[in-house]
Formats: sequence, C-alpha cells, structure tokens
Amino acid sequence: MKLLSMIFLFVAFGFTATAQNGSKLPPLDKSPMDMSYYPVNYPVLRIQPNKVTEPLIARVIYSRPSKSGRKVFGELVEDGKIWRLGANEATEIEFYRDVKVGGKTVKKGRYTMYALESAAKWTVIINKDTDVWGAFKYDASKDVVRIDCPVTKTADVTESFTMLFEKVTDKSINLIMDWDEVMVKMPISW
Repeated sequence: MKLLSMIFLFVAFGFTATAQNGSKLPPLDKSPMDMSYYPVNYPVLRIQPNKVTEPLIARVIYSRPSKSGRKVFGELVEDGKIWRLGANEATEIEFYRDVKVGGKTVKKGRYTMYALESAAKWTVIINKDTDVWGAFKYDASKDVVRIDCPVTKTADVTESFTMLFEKVTDKSINLIMDWDEVMVKMPISW
C-alpha cells in the first residue's frame, strides 16, 4: 500500500511540475486592447464621493495597432477594403441608450464597427454581429448604419491607433478615430 501511495504521489508531482514548467504565458500582444467611455473616465467618476456624473452614453473597446514605421493608409489599411477599425478582434461599441448616428436611430446595445477607408472619407459601419475576430466574416447584411465621415489631416503623427469621445453639445458627441496623420470624427446624438 505504501508503495502504491508513493507511486501515486510521484506521478501526481511529475504532472504538476510539468504543467508548471511547460506552461508559458503568451507573448504580449503588439496591439494592446483599450477602452474609451463617454462621459470620459466614467468608471472613475462613479467612485468619486459626492460627484454627480452624466449618464453613461457609450463605450468603445478596440485594439491599438502601431504605425511602427509602416505606411498605414493605402497599404496596411487598404483603400476600399473592409477594416476592423483597429487590430485583432473587431472593434466593439456599446450604446447605453438609443442614439442617432448619421441621422439613423441605433438602438441601445452592443455592436461591431468597421470602416472603408479612402483619402477623403471613411465610411464607418455599425454592424449587429459581435464577438468576432477581424473582418474575415464581415456580413454586410447585418449592417445597422453606414456613415461617411470626412478625413482631416493632422499636424502630428499618432503612433498608435486611438479612439476617444469628445463632447460637442449636451446632446451630442463625436467618436474620434486618430492614427498616423489622419483624424476622423463620427457624430453621435440623442
């Protein structure tokens, strides 16, 4: 019986040691995931004592690819080809109330975002399909809204793709998308 117990402990210890030594964490992603809220810093504002915050309107979750010396628009992001607005998983936007994008009502809920890029404008697409990687299975039949947003050239280069919200009025915001020397603003109102 002692011998059987010893063999069991030896085998169990061997499997545990192998699992601990053989399991490596994956390398850090070159395009880390980020999140932006409107109101800006909403989770932090909520924990502030005696702080009245505006109601939560929207949140965007996206991965941030870097320029890394590459030509971004027209090459890395191909003109007229569907782009997931970032890297890795398709960018997700969640609206916490019904909003208007491009004059069309978008119901409260979670969506993916894509874009068709060109030098003059981006066609930003809000799509019903969620929890998808990239744009490989993009289905235009699930589009909720498409909006053409003019491209603005910036004076400075933004190394990593960035998305954030800016207040325009008490009832409207822009979702800013900024990368390389390009900025696009998608208007949202309620």
